[in-house]
Amino acid sequence: MSEKTVPASVAMLRVLQAWDIKRVFGYPGGSFNSTMNALDLEKDRIQYVQVRHEQVGALAAAAEAKLTGKIGVAFGSAGPGAVNMLNGLYDAKEDHTPVLALVGQVPHSNMNYDFFQEFPEVPMFQDVAVYDRCVMTPESLPYVVDKAIRAAYKNRGPAVVVIPNDFGYVQIPDVNYASTALLEKQTPKQTPTDEEVDQFLKMVREAKRPVFHVGSGIKDHQDLLKKVAEKLQIPVTITGLAKGKVDDDWEGILGTTNRAASKAADEAFATADLVIALGADFPFANLVYRTHDFKFVQIDNDESQFGRHHFLDLGIWADSGKFLEKVLERSEAVENRPFYQATVADMQDWKAYLNKLMKKADGPLSYEQIYREINRIADKDAVFGIDTGDNIINSFRFLDLKGDKQWTISALFATMGYGIPAAIAAKLAYPDRQVFSISGDGAASMVIHDLLTEVKYHLPIINIITSNQTLNFIKSEQDDIQMNHSGIDLEDADYAKIAEAMGAKGITIRTLDELPAAFDKALEYQKAGEPVVIDAKITDQRGLPVEELEFDNQAANFTEKISAAYQATHGEKSVSDFFSDYDGAELKPLTDYFAKFGVEKQFTKLAF
Repeated sequence: MSEKTVPASVAMLRVLQAWDIKRVFGYPGGSFNSTMNALDLEKDRIQYVQVRHEQVGALAAAAEAKLTGKIGVAFGSAGPGAVNMLNGLYDAKEDHTPVLALVGQVPHSNMNYDFFQEFPEVPMFQDVAVYDRCVMTPESLPYVVDKAIRAAYKNRGPAVVVIPNDFGYVQIPDVNYASTALLEKQTPKQTPTDEEVDQFLKMVREAKRPVFHVGSGIKDHQDLLKKVAEKLQIPVTITGLAKGKVDDDWEGILGTTNRAASKAADEAFATADLVIALGADFPFANLVYRTHDFKFVQIDNDESQFGRHHFLDLGIWADSGKFLEKVLERSEAVENRPFYQATVADMQDWKAYLNKLMKKADGPLSYEQIYREINRIADKDAVFGIDTGDNIINSFRFLDLKGDKQWTISALFATMGYGIPAAIAAKLAYPDRQVFSISGDGAASMVIHDLLTEVKYHLPIINIITSNQTLNFIKSEQDDIQMNHSGIDLEDADYAKIAEAMGAKGITIRTLDELPAAFDKALEYQKAGEPVVIDAKITDQRGLPVEELEFDNQAANFTEKISAAYQATHGEKSVSDFFSDYDGAELKPLTDYFAKFGVEKQFTKLAF
């Protein structure tokens, strides 16, 4: 044993360094002072980022992990600090993201004496954490943290370590406590059998209207997916987290499904007779997958996921790339599948509609034109922290995420207040890349205090607040049920002045004419190294709710209609009336393209 000693908290931070952790997010408290002391001693080797709320720290740690693939670290003090972290840790849990949470506790000699801010923290974290321990001795502190990091990576979730404050000051042997000396090995990729792929191809041959539903498990295999989709003439819909993983300019991509969706994707999915889920985890499956009967094939590299969202007609345990390679190897080309042609034309129709809205040059300022300007000034490798609410829908529809761009959202947990913390994490992780946060006024006002973090650390982030004085995502939900609006009106604020009062730059936009110059000015501030807030005072108009489109599957031929629930609250609507209500008179129902390309409803075999 080494005769040299080091404070236990310093030994713990050296474990973090061994795991290539660059920074920790947090807010100090008396119960965490031993670690704060260590952060000062180790400040040349690991960065402490002072946030203004522990929720922001935990969300930033989760966002850093989502963007980089490396574990994020956040901390909070005993009691209220620990409780404040839970929101961000649940985001990490739901999105399967490795995060280490270091939690302060009163000195061990005061535990169980009802001491000031003493709190039974381990039970509180039991549901959220994949690893949840209270350190019992100073000597075990670095050991426990090392094990927590390994558990967070293995189980893809938050690991929590509660640290009695006095333990961190105790001198312990100065040895290597980290387990990072393990040699890296690639996990073997599951390969499908010939029999499995042949069974899949048989189902494709028998289908008239097959659809891929692709998730983030596609990884970097979009070229293989395109080849398979084109060869077999199968259109591709995606989950939200796969946005950007398949090039939006490719003709066979129909976009996302459900509410934050494209018209073409929802229509294609609602008429499919074969759904092929490839690396997809879809939280809205209980809605979207239950609209009608279809054959279901699931390909996943995690065998625990099979049947999670729909009963299986065929499950294939395989890596997405290995599966697609074998499909290419064992398949023959399909020529001119009518369903593929119809959905491609439908998507072209939808894209033209979106472009028209973005190019609108008169009338009130709305969100579509904001996204036009974001796309105009965004670098080819820009990073986006996107908040929860309407901006999720709008980003999926309007934000250009091709190429090397990255983005992050609170996907399954969908917590408001994610955008600004995510942008802070992105700029610290990628200091040489352009970073945006995009938030509504409801979400931004929850975490607006952490503009001070951007100012303190000189983070030139372009923060866009789409301000319409309402919780518009919830307003739309209330519009669709028989109730009066309740609790959704927001008091307006001058977010540009708030930004300036905090030391950032602020720009307010109220009209379409002001847009180009305002975004040019924001770009100028960003290039000068200054954070900026664009407060865009937009209308509260609703985007076209494509989820209300339905098909009558009892008729001899497909009939497209508007849901009865929507008509009960908005009045009787034809499909054309519905489109016109959202400035889409030129849009056509998918059934028009079915007629044009000869898509048949009946189930027949398709021969190669």
